[in-house]
Amino acid sequence: MTATQTNLPIDARRIAEIVKGLARITEPDRPYTRRAFTPLFLEGRAFLEEHFRAAGLDTRIDAAGNLIGRRKGRKPALGTIMLGSHSDTVPEGGRFDGIAGVAAALEVARSLADAGIELDHDLEIVDFLAEEVSIFGVSCVGSRGMAGLIPDGWLSRTHDELTLRQGIVEAGGDPSRLPSLKRSDIKAFLELHIEQGPVLEAERLDIGVVTAISGITRIEIIVEGQADHAGTTPMGRRRDALVAASRLVLEIEKLGFAHAAGEGHFTATVGEFEIEPNAANVVPSRARLLIDARAELRSQMEVFISDIEALAARIAEETGVAITPPKVISDNHPTPGDPWVLATLEAACGRVGARHRLMASGAGHDTAWMGRITKAAMIFIPCRDGRSHAPEEWAENDDIALGAAVLFEAVRRLDGQLQEKT
Repeated sequence: MTATQTNLPIDARRIAEIVKGLARITEPDRPYTRRAFTPLFLEGRAFLEEHFRAAGLDTRIDAAGNLIGRRKGRKPALGTIMLGSHSDTVPEGGRFDGIAGVAAALEVARSLADAGIELDHDLEIVDFLAEEVSIFGVSCVGSRGMAGLIPDGWLSRTHDELTLRQGIVEAGGDPSRLPSLKRSDIKAFLELHIEQGPVLEAERLDIGVVTAISGITRIEIIVEGQADHAGTTPMGRRRDALVAASRLVLEIEKLGFAHAAGEGHFTATVGEFEIEPNAANVVPSRARLLIDARAELRSQMEVFISDIEALAARIAEETGVAITPPKVISDNHPTPGDPWVLATLEAACGRVGARHRLMASGAGHDTAWMGRITKAAMIFIPCRDGRSHAPEEWAENDDIALGAAVLFEAVRRLDGQLQEKT
């Protein structure tokens, strides 16, 4: 820590206690695995609830299965300021993804109590249910539920004869009350998260103030060629679906670089690829590829989709294969951070001496759903080598503590300024 940071109103040791305590709750042969809707997840929840209560918070599980700890304000009618993240992991994930945000949020509540600071607003700390892609194949279950945005049909999704509806019940929720759960009392939401990328570490910065959570669009392309004998069909007489699909992949990468050179964050990845019949002695007859494209700016995504359509038509003509028009199979728009809350976070960084920059998130987060119902924004802290979703994921405890101090200062500012804006 710098000299300025040594005077932070945060107890870093308590943050480490939460992170280490949850890290011990894992499948012994798969560190660090604590997936939502499993007994280990519920054990982690019990650990967190115990610490929430020890911090003087009133705890409950809402209808969507979110664990919430509440610190009552002097003027509850003003509404709620909420902080939090998630405690579930991906298989063989890390100790900090989501967990750092829950630990930092809890520490803000404890530090406010230590300092004898009473807020006018209620303060709630939340551990959202199933932020990661769950055993049911869907993510952000808790934050979508709190925002009233769980899609029709999700509750009937099944894994090993367990439905998502039953999973929420086992987590302590009540799916029958989901239609009336949408919160209107939350006046601001803040989330701390590890960056899951290398930028802050490379630039030796403490905090990333997240301007937007990129929209995620997935595009499917089917290439239809013709199966033929690999040894007898002349090279010039083939309609090889794999060759055409390979050209698509390379051109998609070029398009990704071109769009990334423009304004805002942009990535494009072919993350799924299948060929048929997938035999060594047969010219491939069919290929399927799935593009994962992410853009901070919606206008850039729309141009990219148009570029992909033109690319598919051109390669089909040049190779003689049939390429179905690219199909958008999912399309989530970007979620910009609230400008006023972003300014508050920047001011808080200045107050605690945290070197920061503005940056977009290429990953999805619970904040994206909370931003549909309230003023929301998030901050990033560095993680070693940008690694995440792996056992090697690491964030320095001092970095988490500094991020918690930024949240602490932002909450104090929001508590007063929200009243001025109403």
